[in-house]
Amino acid sequence: MSSSRVAGMMLIFALLAGCGDNLIPSGEDKRPVVTAGSSGAAVSQKAPDFSVQNTSYVMVTRDSSVAGKKGAVFYFTMWCPICDAHMSDMRASIASSFPDVNFYLVDYVTGSVEGAAASAVSNGYAGGVFSVLADVNHNLVNGFDATMGTTVVIDSGGIVRMNEDYRDGTALYAVLSALP
Repeated sequence: MSSSRVAGMMLIFALLAGCGDNLIPSGEDKRPVVTAGSSGAAVSQKAPDFSVQNTSYVMVTRDSSVAGKKGAVFYFTMWCPICDAHMSDMRASIASSFPDVNFYLVDYVTGSVEGAAASAVSNGYAGGVFSVLADVNHNLVNGFDATMGTTVVIDSGGIVRMNEDYRDGTALYAVLSALP
């Protein structure tokens, strides 16, 4: 056996050794148990309290975001092409089916209400179905453990019904359809 082949095999073994027990997963769910109704970002928990301004300088809170509606959707955007594809899909194929749900775009990157407003205008999301929130102090990002593309749904009682990355809108549509 050549020395380069031995070196290659040793490298593969070293890499595999670093995987620990991940090569043979147990199938055990090691996420912490969530108590329904407790406060937090996980599905079935009471959404964390928050207070952020929209681009009209109106304060939006957990309770006001769902007031008089079945619920609210929060999409965390960086105004990138991927986010634009998600938001365009949401606007075209989901939002119009749920007039009793508020839709929010959470801008957590521009750092000011003015910046969020300018980003909404320049990306074609000013007015219309979405209200843009300026998460200047990262209250929403931190409260919902969110990042780019995270989509959160809370119901009229403030319970988290969805907290996951947006894919094709199927899961979001199903969750919104099931809101009481």
